Amino acid sequence: MSAAVPFEEYLSKLGRLTAHIDPTASTPEADDIKDAASELEALSMIDVNKLAEWARANPKSVPVLGLVVGLGQEKLKNALRDKFDTTGWVTLARERPGELVAWLDEHFDLVRMLNVQRERDYSFGDVLVARAGSRVTATQAGKSGRKVEDEIEAIASDLGLPYETRTRFTGRNGQTAPCDLVVPDSGAAQIVVAAKGFDSTGSKLTDSVREIQEMAEIRLPRQFVIAVIDGIGWKSRKADLKRIHELWETQQIDGMYTLATLDQFRDDLEEAAKLRQII
Repeated sequence: MSAAVPFEEYLSKLGRLTAHIDPTASTPEADDIKDAASELEALSMIDVNKLAEWARANPKSVPVLGLVVGLGQEKLKNALRDKFDTTGWVTLARERPGELVAWLDEHFDLVRMLNVQRERDYSFGDVLVARAGSRVTATQAGKSGRKVEDEIEAIASDLGLPYETRTRFTGRNGQTAPCDLVVPDSGAAQIVVAAKGFDSTGSKLTDSVREIQEMAEIRLPRQFVIAVIDGIGWKSRKADLKRIHELWETQQIDGMYTLATLDQFRDDLEEAAKLRQII
């Protein structure tokens, strides 16, 4: 198995998981958002330079640009932290508006989406889609979590390993713990993997830490415990992520990977399977 890398090195490998939903599902929720939207509608033209000027003059309204591309405040904060190592959009808009707007345009198609939405006539159906926005976002969040699970399952399948997914495994004294993948099966577990991907923050991240701690606590000496963790949501919960990393450092779990290090995960999974004579 791979040796533990420093926490900051692991943190730097976390990446975005979620695709972006149709931003036309966003809807103003307060008078200041409506005022900002009116100002954007009144601009004579839309390009990166013009929006940078607007952001510098209206730094508190940067979240409205986020709404244009389908980013609520939490996702905007996480994205800003990932790119600029800060969630302070007011300071960014005042001091680095050109960089801020250029990044929003390059990664989220800001200029085109704003032009499209300024010219569009909205129907009753669009209003209903906007009201369903939180449901759409929740669906995408679920897909981001499943992305990590799907990747590790694909590797196990490609290696020809017998496995089960989204189950519990039996460890010390007949105790069980949750896992996202187990080789060969839950009753005769030799290798167990936790897959935890989040671009947003919340209680699920803390629950994930608890699950991995539980896996480490009940493992048998012959069982390999591995974690694959990714998503920029963890950058807002560094303390939680560090608790998992400490399990790796103290060898209570055998490996910790991101989607960027799946090649190493594949090699280590294959090695563990050979050691246990599964392949």
